[in-house]
Amino acid sequence: MFKALEWQEHVGNRLLRSLSAEERTSLRPSTKSVTLPIGHVLYECGERIDYVYFPTTCVSSLLYTTRDGSTAEMALAGNDGLVGIASILGGGNIPHRAMVQISGHAFKLPARVLQEQFSQGGPLQRILLRYTQALITQISQTAVCNRLHPLEQRLCRWLLLCHDRLNGSEIPMTQEFIANMLGGRRESVTVAAGHLQDAGLIHYSRGHITIVERDGLENMACECYRLVADESNRLIGALLEANLV
Repeated sequence: MFKALEWQEHVGNRLLRSLSAEERTSLRPSTKSVTLPIGHVLYECGERIDYVYFPTTCVSSLLYTTRDGSTAEMALAGNDGLVGIASILGGGNIPHRAMVQISGHAFKLPARVLQEQFSQGGPLQRILLRYTQALITQISQTAVCNRLHPLEQRLCRWLLLCHDRLNGSEIPMTQEFIANMLGGRRESVTVAAGHLQDAGLIHYSRGHITIVERDGLENMACECYRLVADESNRLIGALLEANLV
């Protein structure tokens, strides 16, 4: 069981911090703190979702894998939300997988507990529906971005989304992994990352990318990043600020 201070501060998860004191109290006994390593699969394509995860310091990807084994990221979730939101929508199994792309901590909760709380309506239901809308926006914009924008701009968008969900500027990630996330070739990611490093925006060493100049990354990114970030802040940020007042 969590210490009271740990549960009140929620270690940075925005959705948990947006809940009312009554809702936090009702979820607390069923929630467990877990450490998730990179590459850990939270659920597979076609599986029933038994647990949902509220990331605090880890970041997870929602991935689609084609028949030939190629993968592409549909969306990512970190301290802004949760992994397993589909469990409350009543659709059963889902055609994608969720995998940890940046290791760290999360709160783990049985999906049935969240479903029961969601069915009661009230603030929790409204918050989760708002998060669902924000996630749909991210998924939709990722599809647009992958279709219309060059890899270098897509890489900027992806790095910024990761950076927003981390407590530091270092992203532990290989270029091969990034290529899988973006649905591109590793050689192309190497070239794009090299351009960003030459411009002084990032520093890349094997297995790690450090954000050096965030403003420069935002200037080079396509409009997709700002649209997704603004929509998340509009839907979730206002609730968080109101709850902390």
